[in-house]
Amino acid sequence: MVLVAGCGMSSPSPAASDGSTAATSGPITLVTGPDFTGYMRPLVDKWNSVHQSEKVTLLTLPDAADDQHAQMVTNLQAKSDRYDVLNLDIVSTAEFADAGWIIPLDRRQFPLDQFLKPVVDTAVYGGKLYGVPYTSNAGLLYYRKDILDKAGKKPPKTWAQLRQLAMTLGPKYGLEGYAGQFFPYEGLTVNFAEAVQSAGGAILTDDGTKVAVNSPQARQGLNFLVQGLREGWITKRSLKFKEEESRKEFQDGRLLFLRNWPYVYGLVSRPGSKVRKKFGVTLLPGQDGPGSSVLGGANLAVSAYSRHQKTAIAFIKYFTGLDNERAVLTQGSFPPVWARLYDDPALIKRFPYLPVLKQSILAAKPRPVSPNYNQVSLAISNAASGALAFRQTPDAAIAQMAGDLGSVITNR
Repeated sequence: MVLVAGCGMSSPSPAASDGSTAATSGPITLVTGPDFTGYMRPLVDKWNSVHQSEKVTLLTLPDAADDQHAQMVTNLQAKSDRYDVLNLDIVSTAEFADAGWIIPLDRRQFPLDQFLKPVVDTAVYGGKLYGVPYTSNAGLLYYRKDILDKAGKKPPKTWAQLRQLAMTLGPKYGLEGYAGQFFPYEGLTVNFAEAVQSAGGAILTDDGTKVAVNSPQARQGLNFLVQGLREGWITKRSLKFKEEESRKEFQDGRLLFLRNWPYVYGLVSRPGSKVRKKFGVTLLPGQDGPGSSVLGGANLAVSAYSRHQKTAIAFIKYFTGLDNERAVLTQGSFPPVWARLYDDPALIKRFPYLPVLKQSILAAKPRPVSPNYNQVSLAISNAASGALAFRQTPDAAIAQMAGDLGSVITNR
């Protein structure tokens, strides 16, 4: 795939959907990460059955998000027309828009007022719409409902309550207290950002032009995590956890609390799970009340080098329609972007966590917005990892992070 991406035909000059050469109809390619549940293929086949001259080829990239990003960048830097519609992680929208690799879209062509507002904001850069929200995501707190019920306790809403329950009930029932994703990668950036946000702080200013992390709130957030590791109620093994490692720990009945994404719900509910019908889901706790998750998800964007941008835009309209977004949830197990689906009684009966997930998404905040997001994330995870592994103090880690982030912004 790397060879194909790097050696694709070079198109004419990029053109927006304004009647120029690229604004034509014809076959297109949808490039995306793996479709583990197989829900995408039927939706693409349905389109192809009635668009014989505008068929869509589904091109799947590797599992790792970093590899997906690298292959898309290689393709677009080569000005290849191999990719038409890109299924982008929301953090890549600013980077690709700033580089001129994706085209601005006409807001009037999409029912954005029917989508969850925070999700729409992730597709906007420089005041222009550069993608259409396709899936959303927000962190949740999974907990052993059976154990909390036995103890007559409610799910924690604050850090103090989480700490107390993890320190007392965990040992009593032979469980470790809490785990997140603290291996030094994107997941650590997310967990750190959620701690900072839940203390009322920020990493960068909203426009991404200034460093905001050197604050009492950011230090409080990092101190909370470091303290949990020192005291032992955050398992030290979580320093090696990514999403799947932590999910398996909870599913195998070794954790009292887990921070993870909504996809975990379906997996731990399956036959064979040791916590099936024994767990609950709630909002992430914060310093003084419910916390704030990092907003995740994906946007569909149109390559500036696509020869058939008119078809690409029409396909995005189809693919993000209400019926298909319902399939995103029911068949793909991803959070949809249409607000009304979170209030559908039939869906809530099937997916009881939907009301909590909606609250989490509405209270969530995006990761720092920057065209150099990869460098931003690396600066965050490197410094945070040093503190969590006790290689440096939280204050020193925040100072290092602030300096590194300042260099990333300055060198843009």
